[in-house]
Amino acid sequence: MSPCYPALNLPAAELKIGEKDGTTTVFDPLRRRYVRLTPEEWVRQHFTAFLISHKGYPAGLMGNEVSLTLNGMTKRCDSVLYGLDKAPRMIVEYKAPTVALTQKVFDQVWRYNTVLRVEWLIVSNGMQHVICHLDRAKGTYEFCQQVPEYSEL
Repeated sequence: MSPCYPALNLPAAELKIGEKDGTTTVFDPLRRRYVRLTPEEWVRQHFTAFLISHKGYPAGLMGNEVSLTLNGMTKRCDSVLYGLDKAPRMIVEYKAPTVALTQKVFDQVWRYNTVLRVEWLIVSNGMQHVICHLDRAKGTYEFCQQVPEYSEL
């Protein structure tokens, strides 16, 4: 584990940490390249490793920093999970461990969903995870205690 980032409320992940031009980097297997290691990236790498290793999510159906257009502006979802039909199923938004998961944070992922129209929204700072399941047919949503297994989607 990196000495400058805290242990998270997630299983430990084996991350490939490196350095480039004096900047600490981490290998992102979904983007297939090294990226700058920030507190938010620390959470992203642990959370995606958790989804793949512990929840059965296929890495080939996940994307990091997925672009979308919202109100004429380009935005990026931190992670998007797709179904076998290539339709988006889940948006995950990450914050640094020191950032509180407020309504404003949840509103951000909710706005992204006006474009992607997924069934699952997750917000995580690595310490806390807010998991919301949307039922479009019924027009309802519920907050869940656990991240679903991929087979449950």
